[in-house]
Amino acid sequence: MSSKDTVAEIGLIGLGTMGGNLALNIAENGFRIAVFNRTSEKTDQFMAKAGDLADRLVPTKTLEDFVASLQPPRAVILMVPAGEAVDAQIAALRPLLGDEDLIIDAGNANYHDTNRRAEEAAEKGPRFMGIGVSGGEEGARFGPSIMGGGARDAWNRVGHILEAISAKYEDVPCAAYLGEAGAGHLVKTVHNGIEYADMQMIAEVYGVMRDGFGMTANEIGDVFETWNGGILQSYLIEISSKVAKTADPETGKPMLDIILDRAGQKGTGRWTAIEALMLGTPASAIEAAVAVRNMSARLDDRKAGEAAFGPAPQSMERAAGSINALEAALVAGKIVCYAQGFGLILEAAKQYGWAMPLPEIAKIWRNGCIIRSAMLNDMSSALADDASRNLMLAPFFRDKLKETEASLRRMVAEAALHGLPVPALSAALSYFDIMRTGRSTANMLQGQRDFFGAHGFERTDRDGGGFHGPWAMG
Repeated sequence: MSSKDTVAEIGLIGLGTMGGNLALNIAENGFRIAVFNRTSEKTDQFMAKAGDLADRLVPTKTLEDFVASLQPPRAVILMVPAGEAVDAQIAALRPLLGDEDLIIDAGNANYHDTNRRAEEAAEKGPRFMGIGVSGGEEGARFGPSIMGGGARDAWNRVGHILEAISAKYEDVPCAAYLGEAGAGHLVKTVHNGIEYADMQMIAEVYGVMRDGFGMTANEIGDVFETWNGGILQSYLIEISSKVAKTADPETGKPMLDIILDRAGQKGTGRWTAIEALMLGTPASAIEAAVAVRNMSARLDDRKAGEAAFGPAPQSMERAAGSINALEAALVAGKIVCYAQGFGLILEAAKQYGWAMPLPEIAKIWRNGCIIRSAMLNDMSSALADDASRNLMLAPFFRDKLKETEASLRRMVAEAALHGLPVPALSAALSYFDIMRTGRSTANMLQGQRDFFGAHGFERTDRDGGGFHGPWAMG
């Protein structure tokens, strides 16, 4: 490659849907970018469709040419499948890069892998950082939410590019540095966990309207459209309305009546549930959403269950008041879901010593990402006032929960009485009730543990621990 070709400010490896769109986004924002894909045919196809942006793209056919096309110190974005493929790509690049060059993993990595890769990079070079990128195909092309992790000076080297290509909320970039090592990927994981729970709660209220109230898909779509004009305004409510109101072009039936009720998942929601358990912080609404996706896959078992026990009664009274109560229940569930998610991020920040500016996280989620919603403005303000406080206790959200708690309770109870499964909303209600209970039933758990294992307990009338019950004295 001639010296005149060594002009790219940044490089990207992996021209799948997400990688290709991210490369075009970078080029469209005025940066010259080198691209490489393991299969050259993919690179040729990508360039053939690049149009006017082709002049800002430097296609390469070998890793050597790719590296040679980058201005030093080099910065390389990886958009390859999470796991072994990332490690293999880093190993292939390592002999070609200098210690001060930078590899940026922008895929959906497990943050533990990112922590490990950051440690390895500190020993072997080149430098490494992991960033979470949310927004799907459209976000990658026109502006995602970007969650940065790694060394601060590494972010400073490429932050101007990442901010330029990110989504904007009132001209503010939805991209920020969040902390060392795997901080960015941890936040992206929690984002996806919240996404699972938010989607599941929407699906549950859809189920109540469909099976409980006997509403048509179009009627449900109209309800979601109305809700999108209020406090529930969000990308997920907006697209739920569109999904509900779309007809199948082949049969003319509502699209929702044609889609098989078996949900897929890529694992990030499961990671969130696992991390919540490992960090000892509650994320019950997210855990319920993951469990439901798992149960949805058991289609034959569910059909056998219906045959064995019969369908639930399901039919509920439909009234305007019921629709309003359902909206309020969803508001309450959403607040609890986000409270759990931010609580998980806070606990990870404490354990790893990461910066994790929670108000900034709420801000960069306001546009570009799947969970963008109007409520995030108020969340950012509440977290700025006190990031260590449970979000439910912030004045704005405390007042909202006081307004909506009865509706959440009513809808969960009515759904249970009519055999309508609402596991994520039920989990949110249980969390709320536990977190408003000054004296729980965990004293019984401690008594049981001491009885069979002499684990000891604390007393309410003395300081310290290590006390035992009389059953241990025989």
